[in-house]
Amino acid sequence: MIKPIMRDIFFLGQKSEPATKEDIQIGRDLQDTLRANREHCVGMAANMIGVKKNVIIVNMGFMDVVMFNPVIIKKDTPYEAEEGCLSLDGVRKTTRYQNIEVEYYDFAWKKQKQKLTGWTAQICQHEIDHLEGKII
Repeated sequence: MIKPIMRDIFFLGQKSEPATKEDIQIGRDLQDTLRANREHCVGMAANMIGVKKNVIIVNMGFMDVVMFNPVIIKKDTPYEAEEGCLSLDGVRKTTRYQNIEVEYYDFAWKKQKQKLTGWTAQICQHEIDHLEGKII
């Protein structure tokens, strides 16, 4: 289901809670909502659709990947970036890492590990920040 985009800074600034197998529908809602906002959005976190759960979606170029309870386990090569967000006006500076490794659960609730670089790594870091209540 396509959900409205949350723009409430107080809500977005709160830390999300771990997702469970019962939260699979949140991943589907993120897929639908990202698809509907594709022209100006490359990733989303569940709090952007009003749900405080650790679920994100990242556009990998050829497909969108939903991650439940994502955790960055390795990162290297920091750089300065400017980012915008569908939930916020304007752009903000932040530090990102060129290379990351992230662990997460997929729709089948199997643990996955993926190495990401460049733009895809940056998107993933931005969405994980959302889960921590960081406003970027």
